[in-house]
Amino acid sequence: MALPPVTGIDNLDTEQMKTFKDFLISYNKLTELCFRDCVSDFTSRTVKPQEDKCALNCLEKFLKANQRISQRFQEFQMLANENALAAAQKLGQVPT
Repeated sequence: MALPPVTGIDNLDTEQMKTFKDFLISYNKLTELCFRDCVSDFTSRTVKPQEDKCALNCLEKFLKANQRISQRFQEFQMLANENALAAAQKLGQVPT
């Protein structure tokens, strides 16, 4: 039985690399933002319960906001596409 090919970083296409890079940039920004907001005491090696709760709330808020923005963007794109199609039909460029 043949083993499936190993997919490494060298085998990723340009679009996958861009998507992964964008993900890492967003992840790093989010991590830094939540860390700066939630961690202020470096006298202990452990994460305090309030820091943990703050970080979770920060992440949840970011994810919900990102989801809402994406949803609104999709709604806007659909509306823009419908308007463009209607305008093209009005000009007789697209059959009805």
